[in-house]
Amino acid sequence: RSTKSYINEKRWDAILKDLKKGDYVFIQFGHNDEKIDKSGVGTTLNEYKTNLVLYVNQTTKKKANPILLTPIMRRSFANGIFADTHKGYPDVVRKVADSLKVPLIDMHKKTEELLLQLGEQGSVKLFNHLDSGHVNYPKGIKDNTHLNVQGANEVAALVAEGIKEQKIGLAKYLRK
Repeated sequence: RSTKSYINEKRWDAILKDLKKGDYVFIQFGHNDEKIDKSGVGTTLNEYKTNLVLYVNQTTKKKANPILLTPIMRRSFANGIFADTHKGYPDVVRKVADSLKVPLIDMHKKTEELLLQLGEQGSVKLFNHLDSGHVNYPKGIKDNTHLNVQGANEVAALVAEGIKEQKIGLAKYLRK
């Protein structure tokens, strides 16, 4: 989902309805917002900012705790050189977090470091790459956006690291 489609599909309304004082709301979008040519999904950088501000303000109005996360990196290598595909979207998240004094977990930077450390071939193990014959993907798939279980676990560990670094109240519930 994008910040726009999440609102239009009433998914955000469902979150707000059940949101209670003290709850934590992790807000991370960007991959689909970038699809500006896709009606009802893509957002300009200004729309993206407006939507993030709305999420943060409505969360704090309910006395809950918003946490902004930049989008994770796609696995995008060309001739061995890593490329960032997110344009200005991560910077918008950083600026919104700074201006609204909201905790930020910079997953863009954290996952970039991870992908660069693993390299072009090593990073394949984190993403949805399956050979033909898989029950869900009979023709196989090479998806460099969506994580597999191992990738999800590694990225979740980076989020936990960010929670500790930002000294977010949830940190006391994390395993050491």
